[in-house]
Formats: sequence, C-alpha cells, structure tokens
Amino acid sequence: MPFSFSTKGLVFMTAFSALFVLSSYLNLHLGFSPVPISMENFVVMLAGAILGPVYGFGSIALVIALSVLGLPILDGRGGLALLTGPTGGFVWMFPVAAFLIGLVSRYVRGSRLWTTVALIAAAELFGSLLLYVTGVPWLAHAANYTFAKAMAAGCYPYLTGDAVKAVLAGLIAATVRQVFPLARITGQAGYSGVETTISK
Repeated sequence: MPFSFSTKGLVFMTAFSALFVLSSYLNLHLGFSPVPISMENFVVMLAGAILGPVYGFGSIALVIALSVLGLPILDGRGGLALLTGPTGGFVWMFPVAAFLIGLVSRYVRGSRLWTTVALIAAAELFGSLLLYVTGVPWLAHAANYTFAKAMAAGCYPYLTGDAVKAVLAGLIAATVRQVFPLARITGQAGYSGVETTISK
C-alpha cells in the first residue's frame, strides 16, 4: 500500500518536533568539550520507535531544516552554523537515526520482552553509536582536534548516558506501542501491510 500522509500522523509528527525543540534546551555543557550532554538523541530514539520511519524522520528533519533556515529554535541557535559547527556531525545524523530506528520498530513482532529488547537495541545502535560515526570525525575537523582527542571530547563521556537513554526509550516505546500501534498513531490501518504487535 503506497504511503500517504494523514492528519493524525502529521499531528503526532508536529508534537514530536516540539518535543525535540524542548529537549535541545535540556543540556549540560561540559568545560572540556563543545558537545553537551543533551536529551536530543533521546527524543530521536522515541520519535523513530513510536512514529515509525517516515513520521519519525519528518519530526526531526523539520526542526533541523527550520533551524538551518535561521530560526533559533535548537537551544537558541539557528543558521548554517548548526551544521558546520563542532556538533554538526551529530545533527546531520539525527533524522537518519530516527528513520532507521523507525524501520526496526515497524517490523518488530513477538512478545513484550522481545519487542522491548529489540527497541532498546535499535535505539542504542542507531540513536547512539551511529551518531558517533559522523559526529566524532566532524568534531575533529571543525575543532581541529586529533581523532583521539575528538573521541575523548565527543564520545567516551557520553556512552553510559546514551545507554541509559536507549533503555528508557525502549521501555517507553514498547509500552506506548502496546496501546497505540503504528497504524493508530498514523491513522493508516493498512500502512505497508505490516504492524508491530506486542503480546502480553
């Protein structure tokens, strides 16, 4: 069945866009690194796991696009510097991470335990580790760091916190999807012929 946007899906997408904006203000700046401890990737994890690939991607990409166009909505910042600054490599990957987590979420089937474990794994892999693939090299480039210094400033201090976020995101998403399956959230009962099912 071809994908088409629904009013209900767009409402949920916009809600997660607002949540992503809010999360950008919930951060802790560390003195030794330009990369803050942030809740942004936690919302990315939730967006993909709850909204699926299309709306999850859209909810994050919309905010980044508006920010790049000049609206200071991400932690009070806007403009192209959002992508070219030291944290740009992480920002680029946020929508992709939401999309990939959404793909996993869309096809997860089985028991509540299996669903939760699968969503936690997807959140950790794509909402945490994948971000470092582009984030750390770009940090090294933009801040003129060695790769080892970029890892110390943009990766190692955040791994434990990201793991905790992934666990929380998986638990929350599994619970939400039990009550509100993807088709109910998007308003498309036949969406791609595949639905996440969670049995008790």
